[in-house]
Amino acid sequence: MDLRIFTEPQQGAAYDTLLAVAKATEDLGFDAFFRSDHYLRMGSGDGLPGPTDAWLTLAGLARETKRIRLGTLMTAGTFRLPGVLAIQVAQVDQMSGGRVELGLGTGWFEEEHKAYGIPFPKEKFSRLEEQLEIITGLWATELGKTFDFHGTHYDLTDSPALPKPAQKKIPVLVGGHGATRTPRLAAQYADEFNIPFASVEDSERQFGRVRAAAEEAGRDGDDLTYSNALVVCVGRDEAEVARRAAAIGREADELRLDGLAGSPSEVVDKIGRYAEIGARRIYLQILDLDDLDHLELISSQVRSQLS
Repeated sequence: MDLRIFTEPQQGAAYDTLLAVAKATEDLGFDAFFRSDHYLRMGSGDGLPGPTDAWLTLAGLARETKRIRLGTLMTAGTFRLPGVLAIQVAQVDQMSGGRVELGLGTGWFEEEHKAYGIPFPKEKFSRLEEQLEIITGLWATELGKTFDFHGTHYDLTDSPALPKPAQKKIPVLVGGHGATRTPRLAAQYADEFNIPFASVEDSERQFGRVRAAAEEAGRDGDDLTYSNALVVCVGRDEAEVARRAAAIGREADELRLDGLAGSPSEVVDKIGRYAEIGARRIYLQILDLDDLDHLELISSQVRSQLS
């Protein structure tokens, strides 16, 4: 089971804070550092010092880390044109020496679009489908050849399809709870399917839909990696669990039900239930980015039991 650290910087985090978390992620043996792609805090609070851009952050971390994978859950399709995004991600992949992964979604948080003057189209899913076809098509185009695409939302003519990533193929993540279109899109374009904040039962159901869609498309369902994103709150004792839950404005009992919370042994057991239904990777949502001791505890007493 791969354990990856997943952050939500829109809730309030400077680049230096994210750098400290990324370096701890690397030093403590986790597989990857991922971040959300949002420009506005959700819920109460001031969100200070303000948002950071996902791909600018990852570009910086690409030069300041050596081993960990770097990526997004999920880049918002409404924020960037697909041709521009293909260039950005390929460049960051080069800067990292081939450690980048792209999670791409529709974009959904209308308030942040209003706050920063970003268009929020009514039809987002068909745009996402074209974006995935364009981005993967640009990267796959042979050197010396050009890429053309003429769709409903985007039109590319005689693109040189440059630059190329350092990796032969950048892993693409698609995720979500949709019962029909999301599995189909994952089956067509994704290397990994991620379901966020879902129970074991709901995850098993959705993984089954993706496997079925892959097989219908002529692809082995095991070609995809299946993963979950879950909030994590681990403590050496009940008091520490309660303290960490309170620090992120949550209740320990609620986190036990909806996420990974409790003692290290409780969390290992819960992760084991996800492994039984096919999950091979867990993105641990860390909401208190100043609590690096939390990462150390998870590494020493949870990750060590899973490796």
